[in-house]
Amino acid sequence: MSTIEDEGDDAGPTDHGLTPGRAATINDIARIAGVSKKTVSRVINQSPFVKADTREKVEAVIAELGFSPDPQARGLAFRRSFLIGMIYDNPSPNYVVNMQQGILDAVRGSGLELVVHPCDRTSDDFMANVRGFAVRQKLFGAVLPPSVSEDERVTGMLTEVGCPYVRIASVSLDAPERMVVTNDSRGAAEAARHLVGLGHKRIAMITGPDLFRSTHERGEGFRSGLAEAGITLEDAMVVRGAYTFDSGVAAARELLSRKTRPTAIFAGNDEMAIGVYQAARDAGLDVPFDLSIVGFDDAPMSSRIWPTLTTVKLPIRDMGRMAAEKLLARSRGLDPAKLEQPEVIPTLIARDSSAPPRR
Repeated sequence: MSTIEDEGDDAGPTDHGLTPGRAATINDIARIAGVSKKTVSRVINQSPFVKADTREKVEAVIAELGFSPDPQARGLAFRRSFLIGMIYDNPSPNYVVNMQQGILDAVRGSGLELVVHPCDRTSDDFMANVRGFAVRQKLFGAVLPPSVSEDERVTGMLTEVGCPYVRIASVSLDAPERMVVTNDSRGAAEAARHLVGLGHKRIAMITGPDLFRSTHERGEGFRSGLAEAGITLEDAMVVRGAYTFDSGVAAARELLSRKTRPTAIFAGNDEMAIGVYQAARDAGLDVPFDLSIVGFDDAPMSSRIWPTLTTVKLPIRDMGRMAAEKLLARSRGLDPAKLEQPEVIPTLIARDSSAPPRR
């Protein structure tokens, strides 16, 4: 790969001659480093078309002067912003925060910033809202977690306005370079096998919102895991939740009021699973000996409550990082389609909330 020759090689990061108290500009960096303003811009934006020694010289000046480029000014200069948007409609705060942390892990040191945009897919102005955000911010790219990632209207609109995106979803919905696939059904099947292995037969499930593809994938995976042992999940043992704590409480109360109550409940995410704890306590049941509980996601709270929650670990933070790295690959002159495609495999984390049923 060819690199760009630069027009100066003697200037260094000493004797900068700046007025005390005045913040350095990109012109100062160029003058002191003995290169062009365009070369400084290339270094800031991590262009691969700069010689290593030139890059080191410019970065030394930037570090000495404490220079920090203004994302808005850079956006005006390049007719786009240096912002990655995370566009989400997810009721689980733990999921959202972990996803943000993963994206930040990827963009740290890149000159890019993260801006989050919550939305409501059920609202009449959903598409206008998301389009306005993408156009107004001139996004460098967008990370789309579920369930926004599953909406073809969104990806079509982003393509139309020239905004690259990466989807995170339980199944593949797009080209590999635009996908992080989480294989939710495999994790739910593991949850079923775990409960069956403990000796449970009266098993119930609390599902997520119908709008989420993960709801269906986790439900189908759980049923498949039970079927391997010849167990059919009865319709009366399935209650819909909303991926929230309160919906988990309400759904569990409904299940535990059945004439023949379940000995185990699988909840579609950890928020709802923790709600099941509340309903079990209200009913005077001991977890796990009267009622085993299994969640999904492995949110931080799952290892901090008592008894600790058995759950399916989905590496949410890593998923956010993977998605952002695919966006960053383009800015570094790499072809995302040729990058190694890491596979996300959910794994069961057995803790104290599951045990064999009482005899």
